[in-house]
Amino acid sequence: MRSTRKYAAATIAAAAALALAACSSSSSGSSSGSGGGHGTKGPVTLTWWNNATANPLKGVYLSVISAFHASHPNVNITDVPIQNEQFTTKMPLALQSNNPPDIFQQWGGGQEATQIKSGKLENLTSMASSLISQLGPAAAGWQVNGQQYGIPYDLHMVGFWYRKDLFAKAGIKSPPATLPQLNADVVKLKAAGIAPIAVGSKDRWPDAFYWDYFAVRECSIATLKTAVKAVSANYPCFTKAGNDLKAFMATKPFQVGFLGTPAQVGAGSSAGLVTNGKAAMELQGDWDPAVMSALTSNKKFVNEIGWFPFPAVPGAAGSPSALLGGGDGFSCTTTAPEPACVDFLSYLDSASVQEKLVSTADVGLPANPAASSALTLPAEKQILQLSQQASYVQNYFDIAYPTNVGQALDNAVADYFAGQGTPQGIVTAIDQAASQQ
Repeated sequence: MRSTRKYAAATIAAAAALALAACSSSSSGSSSGSGGGHGTKGPVTLTWWNNATANPLKGVYLSVISAFHASHPNVNITDVPIQNEQFTTKMPLALQSNNPPDIFQQWGGGQEATQIKSGKLENLTSMASSLISQLGPAAAGWQVNGQQYGIPYDLHMVGFWYRKDLFAKAGIKSPPATLPQLNADVVKLKAAGIAPIAVGSKDRWPDAFYWDYFAVRECSIATLKTAVKAVSANYPCFTKAGNDLKAFMATKPFQVGFLGTPAQVGAGSSAGLVTNGKAAMELQGDWDPAVMSALTSNKKFVNEIGWFPFPAVPGAAGSPSALLGGGDGFSCTTTAPEPACVDFLSYLDSASVQEKLVSTADVGLPANPAASSALTLPAEKQILQLSQQASYVQNYFDIAYPTNVGQALDNAVADYFAGQGTPQGIVTAIDQAASQQ
């Protein structure tokens, strides 16, 4: 599953088990206390919590570990693959313990800011200054108050993936550039007997992409930045975004039974519906082609799909070229032996490793622009170009806001998709969660 930015709730029993696991992940080269592992000389071991639980990414990571050890014989790395859904429960417990992992999966934004409060995240600003400079704007999403607490290894952008053949069958000559054009295409696809848009609402998180993007279109860039910094959605444009969502859903653009459809697992998932030609498009991240390719034996499938950004909303204050996105990265904890931890993160972002992550593991857009030539799909190259030209890239709101606020947002939007609540109720849920921090 390529949606490395999303998570599911865990039970209290699972949390207890994870707490025990967290307490057993100490580093042989580190000591307790802030920065206790710094300056360690001699053999050290880094524990690396990542979400590569399956190939091809798992295999690439193992080869990266081997190559890094060959050039850094005093640094051993223990690979600890963890299911995506466990990170939101496991990391808070680990950061409360005396032995957190040395390196762990990091999505930046408000989640990272929440984790910083533990006092266990290493400030990488000085130690990784050359790497941060090399990555350029890509590193900004992992900064808090101008300080670098995480390093990205890939980037993601969200947009509509669509079947070119189904668009042609419905008489659609080009992807929609505006919301009225999208609404008109929904009508054309229905008339052709095609489900216009697939959405995996069973998993709930895909629903948030719609509210997020309407907010990006309705709110000015200045308001988006202010809202995230203030941890609030109490601005008129966010209510407008909810009203846009309400009007859009009134057109009934989704497949029958979308509330019970998973996002990425199996032929009946929203990704599977597009893959198998039962739906024309899906609003998803740039990981979607990899997910779809695993659901079909048609090796030419990736040539049959295209991509377009979320349409502009006429009269809205938001920039039509702004995008919604995020990415994956890693943080070092304060007990990690340095410079070993930063050296490893720098190696992950080296051009050769980045090229392998893109070409072999299909992680998305490389964080290091020097590896962009590894992208092969025309749609991926289009996404990269648009991301570089974008007036602004808004981090997914459930990541940009602190953890509990982001979860409240996702829940409120999913409930609205299920017919519960109001557009204003989404805004209220966000601000109520913010008041409880």
